[in-house]
Amino acid sequence: MNAAVLVIGLNHVTAPVEIREKITFPGDHDGKVTRRIMNIEGVEEAMILSTCNRAEIIAMTDDAKAVAPRIVDSVGEIHGVEPGSIRDYLYIKEGGEAVRHVFRVSASLDSMVLGEPQILGQVKDGYRRAANVHATGPILNRLMHRAFFTAKRVRNETGVGIAAVSVAYVAVELAQKILGDLRDKSVLLIGAGEMAELAARHLVSHVERPLLVVNRTFETACTLAGQFRGSAAAMDRLEDSLAGADVVITSTGSCEALITTQQVKRVMRRRRYRPIFLIDIAIPRDIESGVHDIDGVYLYNIDDLQAVVEENMGERRQEALRAETIVAEEVEKFLNWTRTLDSAPTIIAFREKLEAIRAGELARINGKLAELTPEERDAVEMITRSIINKIAHDPISFLKKYGARSKGNTYLDITQKLFNLNGLTEEYEAKDQESPDT
Repeated sequence: MNAAVLVIGLNHVTAPVEIREKITFPGDHDGKVTRRIMNIEGVEEAMILSTCNRAEIIAMTDDAKAVAPRIVDSVGEIHGVEPGSIRDYLYIKEGGEAVRHVFRVSASLDSMVLGEPQILGQVKDGYRRAANVHATGPILNRLMHRAFFTAKRVRNETGVGIAAVSVAYVAVELAQKILGDLRDKSVLLIGAGEMAELAARHLVSHVERPLLVVNRTFETACTLAGQFRGSAAAMDRLEDSLAGADVVITSTGSCEALITTQQVKRVMRRRRYRPIFLIDIAIPRDIESGVHDIDGVYLYNIDDLQAVVEENMGERRQEALRAETIVAEEVEKFLNWTRTLDSAPTIIAFREKLEAIRAGELARINGKLAELTPEERDAVEMITRSIINKIAHDPISFLKKYGARSKGNTYLDITQKLFNLNGLTEEYEAKDQESPDT
């Protein structure tokens, strides 16, 4: 029961993209790689976590120093690369540091985008795949469930994932603040820029009316509109399209402004100055800056949105400080639990020794009990068991409490010598190693 947590991996901080592309475990849906890791000498439990920015092996072993190089060599063999060529990009964490890492990853405190929600689902998927090939055991099971609980606490007790930290999310957030409920609003997408398309996808999830796409190439507009189940219009219908839109996202490759101040003035008169939200993600800008001064018009460009992203990121970092406190609490609880595992053989041996004494004494005087009725014999059994339980209560409580502390091994050793438990303890530990359920 002395297995410790070992984490070996690389991520967006430690390795450039050309290295991350080489070291991936995309899904490991058949569990082939997980089983290969489990076959490494010294690995008792294991799982793989693989995302676009991270590849990690989480293992349980009682000899991390010896097992880590074996895992690194195996990773190299699996990917057909020289282990020495990737070793400098890997982080190797063990014990409490590894537990903290797993908890921080699950709570999205170690992500490229702080607080992003996808990572927890990816961690759960990795754990489920490992469980499906019977690569998990009591320690990894406990570790992952505490990691999920920690992530839940961070989500519920801090605001680390609340403020939007992508341009696309910020655009939707601002639109909701300005226009309120977006369900009945019309969205117009001008151009086919990647960031504008992403913002449109987020917006479409909040609206019920079909999206309208305007592009210089009508065929491209039709193709993109089809992805959104919307409709398309030619560029010469731009002003009419603006008049009917509540939210406009524009990102074209035009070298000059497509939407002028005079044009928007005409549009607003047609709209009777009903508010319109304009998102200009193009560089150079698609919308003249003078549009911002027109009543009822809310114009944001890429710099405006990025400024909000940075502000929100600052809020998340502040909340992350609170989240780190939660992680520290949960890491300590988990480590305390692992330390109590060391006291389990002694406690069980102590109970078995007392029970053996009780049963032996009853057997010795069995002749004297022969005249007792079955009810009276049951009463003797109950009384003697109760006496044994009361005698055992204080020592066991002490071992559970102090066996997990720095002097725990001393207390366990004294208990074993006081009650002559060494043989029983070794026997229990041997059985424990053989059991597939531990």
